[in-house]
Amino acid sequence: MPVDNVIDALRELGIRTPKDSLQALFEHATKTKASPVETCEQLVAVERRERDARNLRARTQQATLGKFKPLALFDWNHPRSIDRHLYEQLLTLDFVNAGNNVLLRGPSGVGKTNLAQILGQTALERGCTVRLSTLADALADLLKQESLPALDRRMRRYTAPDLLILDELGYLPCDNHAADLLYNVISRRHENRATVITTNLSFKQWSTVFPGAACVVALVDRFAQHCHTMDIDADSWRQTHAQTQTSAEPSAKNARRKPRRR
Repeated sequence: MPVDNVIDALRELGIRTPKDSLQALFEHATKTKASPVETCEQLVAVERRERDARNLRARTQQATLGKFKPLALFDWNHPRSIDRHLYEQLLTLDFVNAGNNVLLRGPSGVGKTNLAQILGQTALERGCTVRLSTLADALADLLKQESLPALDRRMRRYTAPDLLILDELGYLPCDNHAADLLYNVISRRHENRATVITTNLSFKQWSTVFPGAACVVALVDRFAQHCHTMDIDADSWRQTHAQTQTSAEPSAKNARRKPRRR
């Protein structure tokens, strides 16, 4: 049977490796006089890599992590206080395996979201399912569901992932219904799946986000029971960077300015 026909048959059987990659594999096997078993081993290895890559692409798309700076560019010297050792422990993903939670807490602009995104990317690379959303967007998504069956289906978007990242708790107030939905998400994930929340508020201040909601105490109790809290004390990177650029501009202009002729 011609090689092209063999490749077409393999594709019909569900082999996902691209045609040109299969062609190169068979040419290499012929050139090296590989045995049938060796050729099959190579085919299995190529197909596994292809499936892993496709799986990662699909999970990455569903995770909606967005753009972020890699950990190598994170300036650990900028914060006045940050537990780097704790974060390095979190990168082992033991908290995901244990179904524990993480609270990244600090003022706006200190890198909480970026650190959460790095945790999400690390989890993706280890084969986990991940989803990141701002708390406001997640609750708006759930609130717009018009029936209980639709709500239950959409709820799985936030209860099913191995790692859920809810960003920016505390920046927008939420009503009682939204508080109940968040409690439902946290309660379903409790002790089963890991959740990361970024916020600028202490646990005692969460009631200000959900004023009058009866479930806030229970919500905090469940989330905090198995929770690693990392506080970041720092000035905003964005404001600091903006001030640095502003102060540098006059110097740059002066450097470009030509001296006057006398």
